Amino acid sequence: MQGEIAHAPGLATEGAMVRIPGGTFLMGSDVHYPEEAPQHRVHVDAFRMDATTVTNAQFAAFVDATGYVTVAERPLDPDLYPGAKPENLQPGGLVFHMTEGPVDTRDISNWWRWTQGACWRAPEGPGSTIEGRENHPVVQVAYEDAEAYAAWAGKALPSEAQWEFAARGGLEGAEFAWGDDLAPGGVHVANTWQGPFPWRNFLADGFERTCPVGSFPANPYGLFEVCGNVWEWTTDWWAAKHAPDPDKPCCTPANPRGPDIAGSFDPAQPRIRIPRKVVKGGSFLCAPSYCRRYRPAARHAQMVDTGMSHIGFRCVRPESPAT
Repeated sequence: MQGEIAHAPGLATEGAMVRIPGGTFLMGSDVHYPEEAPQHRVHVDAFRMDATTVTNAQFAAFVDATGYVTVAERPLDPDLYPGAKPENLQPGGLVFHMTEGPVDTRDISNWWRWTQGACWRAPEGPGSTIEGRENHPVVQVAYEDAEAYAAWAGKALPSEAQWEFAARGGLEGAEFAWGDDLAPGGVHVANTWQGPFPWRNFLADGFERTCPVGSFPANPYGLFEVCGNVWEWTTDWWAAKHAPDPDKPCCTPANPRGPDIAGSFDPAQPRIRIPRKVVKGGSFLCAPSYCRRYRPAARHAQMVDTGMSHIGFRCVRPESPAT
């Protein structure tokens, strides 16, 4: 079933929503990262979804209308971050920095830096700006920022199941949102990283960081940049794996909302009691040499309090009886 937006670059309309027909699908993957398993059947009802991620211009309209102050613009509570250095408790966000050469990719601090002053208005920190990037995805937004925008817009954030069903575009079993080849015919159809991460990007897709929404073809449901460009928030609390596939088709979960909050905390940081949500879709930093998460099945854990220069969001709305 086709969406309502043409499948060609540059035709995305900010604020447009497309109809996602709903149905039963195989969620997750048994052949990639362990947190994507087990693959299992899930049903979602029809709904509507933003054709693009929320842009800087859209988020600016929200802030202008409400006076909202994002998490990245507020001081941090030291009680939530025991042992943190005082300078790391100032307003800011995490910013990606390309390294000068090969580094240990097991240590993300080699390329992520806490940057005072980084926020949605200044995604890379002081001196950066969104001027000229009004139609790029808004980034440096924590979960509650995305949730606040969605409520103001009369929408909501998607569940993980809704997001994955929509991203697959009806291509059951396909590895990517567009098929089974990362670059069909040698053409890049998503904003990802080409080259050895994190020190050399060949820019074969034309973009070093985020790209304007609608830069690449939409998936079969009419969703642009659903994989690559920026990770996207979902409402589900993180769990290290999916629930098992039901034994009988009659028991297929319908519109699941994920596990409870208890299992979402990071066991590697037991003193930091910040819960984590699932983010989906990968970003401009995902590379075959490091992170193959530019796929609908891919998922990642993200603390709800943290803004980063490669995480944004899009919204959904229930389908009304009239649609």
